[in-house]
Amino acid sequence: MKKYIVSIILLVLASPVFSQSVFDQFEGIESVSAININKKMFELMSKVKLDTSDKETLQYMSLIKKIDNLKVYRTQNERIAMQMRLTSEKYTKAIGLSELMAINDGGKLVRIHSKQGSSETQLKELLLFIEDPKTKETVLMSIIGDFDLNEVPALTDKMKIPGSAELRKAGKK
Repeated sequence: MKKYIVSIILLVLASPVFSQSVFDQFEGIESVSAININKKMFELMSKVKLDTSDKETLQYMSLIKKIDNLKVYRTQNERIAMQMRLTSEKYTKAIGLSELMAINDGGKLVRIHSKQGSSETQLKELLLFIEDPKTKETVLMSIIGDFDLNEVPALTDKMKIPGSAELRKAGKK
């Protein structure tokens, strides 16, 4: 009986740890700028009145209703950039994300991984990793929901998140 009680207590205490993202370790670090938007905020954003005559605005409004979570981390700190790279590589292997695109252009590394949804461009998760030695900037972005890859650049453009050009290329392939 004692074992069961101890097991239940451990499960209850451990459950909040498992509900967090592996990328949360980068929040609260001084040299990392972080954006974390959850489903509730996207629901509120979808209620904002915008000019619906613009095609990109319509795509943006459609997409934000489909996203559960968006996390973006940016740094110019080399040590943290290496941690981001290793964490994203481990995560893609552990979760079984498929590589959509990998580019190494003049030292700039771009990797896009995803978990496919019901169709070829429908995704449940998207992970974008960019490492640019020219700007010394590393960006890690995670989007979770049920959305179309072709809609994501509208979000990254409107929110001024790096990687929209790379995401446009991935959507065309």
